[in-house]
Amino acid sequence: MRRFRFNPTRFGAVHVQPRSIQPAQLKTARPTDQSLSSGAIFAILLSLVFANAVYSDTVTVRVNRWLALQQLTGTVFYFQSGESRSARQGDRLQNVGDGVTTETAASAKLEIDTQIGTIEVAENTHLAIQALETAPSDGRITRLKVDRGRVRLQIRAFTNPDSRLDIETPAGVSGVRGTDFGLVVQPDGRMGVATLEGSVVTEAQDREIEVPAGFQNITIPGEPPSAPVPFINEPRLDYQVERIIKRGVRRIRLVGQVDPTSTVLYRGEPQTLDRDGKFNLFLPARSRVKVQITVVTPLGRTQTYDLDLI
Repeated sequence: MRRFRFNPTRFGAVHVQPRSIQPAQLKTARPTDQSLSSGAIFAILLSLVFANAVYSDTVTVRVNRWLALQQLTGTVFYFQSGESRSARQGDRLQNVGDGVTTETAASAKLEIDTQIGTIEVAENTHLAIQALETAPSDGRITRLKVDRGRVRLQIRAFTNPDSRLDIETPAGVSGVRGTDFGLVVQPDGRMGVATLEGSVVTEAQDREIEVPAGFQNITIPGEPPSAPVPFINEPRLDYQVERIIKRGVRRIRLVGQVDPTSTVLYRGEPQTLDRDGKFNLFLPARSRVKVQITVVTPLGRTQTYDLDLI
């Protein structure tokens, strides 16, 4: 399912993917003394140059790259070297494993070092660094992991064809090269993507699906990405109420439905949706039952519903 095979190393390391190199076939001369002939020396130097050219295609270098925390709201935690503390504006995510977590009603914005755009981290979200690298062509490679929550990326088009930004989730990978899009990871690991501008490629189970501007799709863990469908960006909620009795206990069942890429919050906690966007809430049957449901689209449009169920 994963697109990357990344082995974390310390700052300043060089990552090389070895290739098989056929050494130049040098004819062995029989010199009259122990020194090498000029022809042999030239052949050796030529072989070294060739080998360096082959390896340079696959070398990526760790440099002083970072994501900087900006515009913090609410309770936000900053993770570095296995430890956490309250985040401060200006904190930088620089190494593999560095991350940020937002609590309920909290948010943060990340500025990318290359000035190509920003990443908005919504509430109840965890984001971490997978890789920050530079290709031999000076292309910038940014790999992030989001295992829960919602992010919105506003990234300008890359000028270097070797630059890329990928986000790994429990369900798959989303790759961007310049776009405005939202990504949601549901409590069960399902990934939803909605593209406002540009294009996003979602990948899982060895299959890639492009999600162009104005479209969305979902990816369920263990399944390939779904085909893209038009994106409406409406936090609409449809629901029905059922009264049930189980083991002599009266309860109310709220069956709701939203767009499958949306997030549903009840008492600040995200609810699990099925592939059609349906969810269930079981509540005690009192004389009056009133609940508040919040629906958020991948691009952050929000609507709160106050429902009187009895």
